[in-house]
Amino acid sequence: MLIPSRRLLWLAGALTAGGVAVSIWTVAIPVWVGACAVAAVLALTDAVLGWKLPTPLARRVVPGSLPLGVGHDVSVRLANGGARALQVTVHDHYPAGTEVEGQPQTVAVPANGWAEIRYKLRPVLRGEIRFDHIEVRIRSPLGLWHSNRYTGEPQAARVYPNFAELTHFAILATDNRLSQIGLLQRRRRGEGVEFHQLREYREGDSPRQIDWKASSRMPRLVSREYQDERDQQIVLMLDCGRRMAAKDDALSHFDHVVNAALLLAYVSLRQGDAVGMLTMAAEPRWIAPRKSRSTINRILNRVYDLHPTLSPTDYYKAAVDLMLRIRKRALVVMLSNLRDEDDEALAPALRLLQSRHLVLFASLREGILSRALGTRVDTFERALTHGATADYLRSRDLIFRGLERAGAVCVDVEPERLPIALVNSYIDIKRSGRL
Repeated sequence: MLIPSRRLLWLAGALTAGGVAVSIWTVAIPVWVGACAVAAVLALTDAVLGWKLPTPLARRVVPGSLPLGVGHDVSVRLANGGARALQVTVHDHYPAGTEVEGQPQTVAVPANGWAEIRYKLRPVLRGEIRFDHIEVRIRSPLGLWHSNRYTGEPQAARVYPNFAELTHFAILATDNRLSQIGLLQRRRRGEGVEFHQLREYREGDSPRQIDWKASSRMPRLVSREYQDERDQQIVLMLDCGRRMAAKDDALSHFDHVVNAALLLAYVSLRQGDAVGMLTMAAEPRWIAPRKSRSTINRILNRVYDLHPTLSPTDYYKAAVDLMLRIRKRALVVMLSNLRDEDDEALAPALRLLQSRHLVLFASLREGILSRALGTRVDTFERALTHGATADYLRSRDLIFRGLERAGAVCVDVEPERLPIALVNSYIDIKRSGRL
């Protein structure tokens, strides 16, 4: 499709102004008519030449997997097989659910050569994204027309939870530097729940660790060393109900839950445990607990396109589903967003799960609550807000105390603090021997 350029529009405007002038000075009419004829011939010739210009071949380079919220460079390479250089404006039709910087761009593509443009793309929504054809606008030889063409192939990519951040956690964990990201390192030397090895007695060892039988055969004291129990099952229950669509920052509560679940899964696998997953308030997605190194990838591939639904969360139905799937005792980590009215629906579900499993209930607390309490109270409206917030948090705290008295382990934190708080609770449970 040919589109008039700004240059042609200016030319048409000039001829129109000339037409107004010659309507007054009629002697110049022949000159004006000649100018119009020349302009028409030039425009028609340029249109034909522009139409015949070859469409450059385009190839987009973008990774097949992208992390949520992280900018990435996308390159588009244009190849010109014609004998004439091309002036091309490139607009890549990027997918919905992404933000871009650096489009459109204009580039000169030499004859029988190639040129490349780059722009920044940042996914803001998980799931599968699809790039359409690449739109190129080619300038005609005289610059009077632009020819719109479409080139390149559609392309799909997947937007995953921010595994770049997870990789950062993984590197710290590999280097035994978990304390740098806030994970507790409360090691109790030699006191675990599973025998590991015998070693020479060290100052500070508990007398209960001394193996008197082994020590009687040695010229020195020998202590037993224990480690946290391995080969246990961890099941992550992800709430996909409508409340999880709430946002305190760029990420939804559900995105924070997914990130926390991935970090906990990674740490659990490193501890020798099997990890599985079950979704709530959505079409059930189930991953049976496994210790394989590929478990993280399996979870990523099952949740990358998962989003909160409009349905309320049926905790009891999810609990029944899990009880039918898991017979062996496990640590069930339920990730949700608790409200006052959920108490009656949640309590029966937790009682059912606790008849066989240990339950860790993690709830997200909106950041606006803390901000409301921290705001200076200098007006009547702010006083009402402060009082209502304090009363709400007090009621919420009573619910969690009731859940803890019933035997559940509870975590109630703001979204950005959830990953670290969740892993710390897991570590405490492992070292207490409760599982």
